[in-house]
Amino acid sequence: MAEFQSKIKTIEWIDTYSRMVDQTKFPYAFEYVEITNGQDMFNAIKTMIVRGAPAIGIAGAHGVVLYAQEGAKTISDKAEFISWLLKKADYMASARPTAVNLMWAVEKQKEIIKNSTSDIVGIIEELKINGKKLELEDIEINKKIGDYGAEVVPKGATILTHCNAGALATVGYGTALGVVRSAFANDPTVQVFADETRPRQQGARITTLELTMDGIPVTLITDGMCSYFMKKGMIDMVCVGADRIAANGDAANKIGTYTVAIAAKYHNIPFYVAAPLSTIDTSIKSGDEIVIEERSHDEVTHINGKSICADGVKVINPGFDVTPHELIAGIITEKGILRPDYTKSIAEAFKM
Repeated sequence: MAEFQSKIKTIEWIDTYSRMVDQTKFPYAFEYVEITNGQDMFNAIKTMIVRGAPAIGIAGAHGVVLYAQEGAKTISDKAEFISWLLKKADYMASARPTAVNLMWAVEKQKEIIKNSTSDIVGIIEELKINGKKLELEDIEINKKIGDYGAEVVPKGATILTHCNAGALATVGYGTALGVVRSAFANDPTVQVFADETRPRQQGARITTLELTMDGIPVTLITDGMCSYFMKKGMIDMVCVGADRIAANGDAANKIGTYTVAIAAKYHNIPFYVAAPLSTIDTSIKSGDEIVIEERSHDEVTHINGKSICADGVKVINPGFDVTPHELIAGIITEKGILRPDYTKSIAEAFKM
């Protein structure tokens, strides 16, 4: 399999702080921001300075380290420090309720806190090491997802994506766009159609930016256009990311994904979900149990700070929807492509 390296590193731990791309500035600026305390990391996750389920997970792990560094300045008793830090970790995990990777990564840090035999300084060092380990693992996992996914990409394919599941949603390679990158490395005729992804325009602002930076052909379309291009035979497959996948394969992703999946099913176009096993929450049986984040009405009513609709109009703004497993051709993971029956294949993947 040919190697394709993205030029983007979304988030990384540097000495005593977390450095990340500020994704609220796109497409007008590509800037890094340094996060130096726990509350600022919570806010960065909440306000989507960092976004994308895997990247949020790493941010959460970094946030626990930042709180640990703060706590060590005022708390000298180890038991008191651990109790305080575990509460701060739980708080960090609550920043975004849908993306399970956040809870997963914070839980990995909590295991370090609970099981460490070191003193406070040692605990902080162990948390840093674990956070860095999760960073490196994320890139390797994404590359495996990309290589498995590339196997089902037809030669010269046009791949439709929704939202952004690329390098900027992970540490630096991507899940759905990882599939694109791996496919493109072997077949430079592969191209992408990117939904704009209202209301926050992640497809328009972010997916088009990172693919253009990496020299991968991309065409921007509005959210309502996918059926038109499917009917015209201009889309060969769909590949999206996920923020949480239930034990039966139901997958939560950015709002509008379910609509794309329905259109793909009608037009006999395979619809794939690309995500690491850490995105699969086997504690829930179906998508009915996934908490859907409700976001600010301003995201719908305003663009660049200016209102685009009548004052006082009613708004409902769920951040995600759930695609039923029946509409999913395969879930592309680092352990391979999972196929229906998903309850069985998911359970088997966790035993590998």
